[in-house]
Amino acid sequence: MPKETIKPNGTPVNVINNGESFDYISLTDIAKYRDANNSADLIRNWIRNRNTIEYLGLWEQLNNNNFDSNNFSTFQNDAGLNTFVLTPKKWIDATNAIGIISKQGRYGGTYAHSDIAFEFASWISPEFKLYLIKDYQKLKNEENNKLNLEWNLNRTLAKLNYRIHTDAIKENIVPPILDKRQKGLSYSNEADRINVALLGLTAAEWRHGNPTKNGNIRDHATTEQLLVLTNLESMNAEMIRDKISFEERTKRLNKMAIDQMKTFLKNRNALKKIKKESILHSKKIE
Repeated sequence: MPKETIKPNGTPVNVINNGESFDYISLTDIAKYRDANNSADLIRNWIRNRNTIEYLGLWEQLNNNNFDSNNFSTFQNDAGLNTFVLTPKKWIDATNAIGIISKQGRYGGTYAHSDIAFEFASWISPEFKLYLIKDYQKLKNEENNKLNLEWNLNRTLAKLNYRIHTDAIKENIVPPILDKRQKGLSYSNEADRINVALLGLTAAEWRHGNPTKNGNIRDHATTEQLLVLTNLESMNAEMIRDKISFEERTKRLNKMAIDQMKTFLKNRNALKKIKKESILHSKKIE
C-alpha cells in the first residue's frame, strides 16, 4: 500500500491505496485536528451516530456487493440507544464493509474511502474539510500528471519498437511478389496477433465497439498494457525470425501477456478477463 502524506492546514494526514481504485484517508489523522490525544474516541462517537450509519450503509450498498444488509439494519435500529456501542472494527466485521479499514503497524489506525473521510472531516470541522479536499485534489492531479507522462513515454516506446516488429515481418513473412494491399494484411494480422494476446480484441473489433472514440485500440491502452505490448512486439519479432508457427506464437504471446500483466497489476479479475478474451479471439488471426 503506497503511502502519501498531505498537510491540510498544517495537519499531516496519511493517504493509502488498496492497489485497485480506492484511496483511503486516515480518519485517525483527521481526528487529531480536533483532539490529538483522543482520536479513537472521536471516531467511535462519530460512527455510532445514526446519520453516519445511514451514510455508511448507503455507500456500501452502492459500492460493495458483499455488504451484509441484515447486520446494517440491526445497527440502524439500535443507533440512538444509550447502550449502543459501535467501533470501526465491529462495523467492518459485522457488515463486510470495504469503505472503512483498520491498519496495524507504523502507519496504523482507521482509514476510510475518500467519500467517507470527507464526511468525517465535515463532522470534525467544516473548515478543515475544505482544506482536506483541496490538498487531496492537488495530490490526485499530481498523480494524474505523472501517469500521463508515463503513458506518453510507453506509447512512444511502443511506436518505436513497432519498427523492429515490422522489419521482422518484412524479412521473414511477406513474400516480395505480394502487392501493397496484401503486404498490409500481413502487417495488420501480426499487429492483431499481439492486440488479441494482450487486449482480447482485434483493431477492427475495437473500432466497431467504440465508434465515437478517437485513435485506435492501442491509444486507449493503460500504461502497464503499453509496456507489455512493447515486450510482446520484441518477442514476436524474435519468434518470427526463428520460424515459429503462427499457432505457437499466438500461444506464447498470450501466456507472456498474462504473466506480465499479473506482475504489473496483481489483480486476479483483470487476469481472468485477459485470458478469457484472448482465448475466445485467438483463432481470428490464425
